[in-house]
Amino acid sequence: MLLSIEFSPISDRPVADHGGALDRAIARFGGVRADWIDLSTGINPWPYPVPAVPAEAWTRLPDEAALRGLIEAARAFYGAAADAAVTVAPGSQALIQMLPRLVPRAQVAVVGPTYAEHARCWALAGHDVQVIQTIETSTAPILVLVNPNNPDGRRWISDRLRTLAESQAARGGLLVVDEAFAEVVPNLSLVPQAGMPGLVILRSFGKFFGLAGLRLGFAFGPAALIGQLSAAFGPWAVSGPALEIGRAALSDHDWAGMTRGRLAAAAQSLDAVLSAADIEPISGTDLFRLVRIAAAGQLADRLGRHHILVRRFARQPDFLRFGLPPDEAARARLRAALINRDD
Repeated sequence: MLLSIEFSPISDRPVADHGGALDRAIARFGGVRADWIDLSTGINPWPYPVPAVPAEAWTRLPDEAALRGLIEAARAFYGAAADAAVTVAPGSQALIQMLPRLVPRAQVAVVGPTYAEHARCWALAGHDVQVIQTIETSTAPILVLVNPNNPDGRRWISDRLRTLAESQAARGGLLVVDEAFAEVVPNLSLVPQAGMPGLVILRSFGKFFGLAGLRLGFAFGPAALIGQLSAAFGPWAVSGPALEIGRAALSDHDWAGMTRGRLAAAAQSLDAVLSAADIEPISGTDLFRLVRIAAAGQLADRLGRHHILVRRFARQPDFLRFGLPPDEAARARLRAALINRDD
């Protein structure tokens, strides 16, 4: 199943659209960053308090002891076995890009609609990619899904996915599960099964911990494939400060428990704001809510004129995704902009 790395040529395929494009919103609607409320990403608006970073983390190359410390903290936080194979990367996006280049070209099914980079990166690496609606319709040797899914919050229980991974492995394939938002529903995670044949799990550090700019991600899976990922990234893939901050955050289980409660309460408050404007979320997680309305583009533009950025979807033009407002002032601004239909 596993081959040596073969990099495909640079493609002219366009980069997928993403949330967080605040510069473009400012160029269109005016203002400065301080004027804006960015609700276009599913990132925790109350980030982990960054601890003091030792000076040598900035001045020396990252050492193996710091990397081991981060890996041990990640295994414990995500519920992996003490000897589970794991690699660390500069963000889960880097893993999404690298993994397809390490797997022989094959048919790939991506359960969608979902994070567009999955289909894009498998296609860029030369795979035959199809976006499917349900896992039951897949016969592809490689199946990719996000659990809970982005943007609709769709979920699969771990027992169902474990059985699916066994089926994929039996035919020499893979089940790739992106758990970027699983911190808010940890019972869904397959990381406790990490190492079973046919299963790769990706985890994103930045969303739940609110430190997306740190660029830190993890992959758990069969030892041979995880070893290839580690070799592909090479030494010093993650900065010294990221190793230190990531280890501290992943070791702080009390903060994680408190934050899960805070995010759940904030998501309910967002529901109330949306409901007051006769907008009912159709799904989501405790980090975002998805709504479907016929005039989604007009509403997004109106919010933009109020300097509030939400996530639009070119392929689902009736979808809008709302992240969590960071405080009551932001909720009040959102409430007023949603109710004021005259501008």
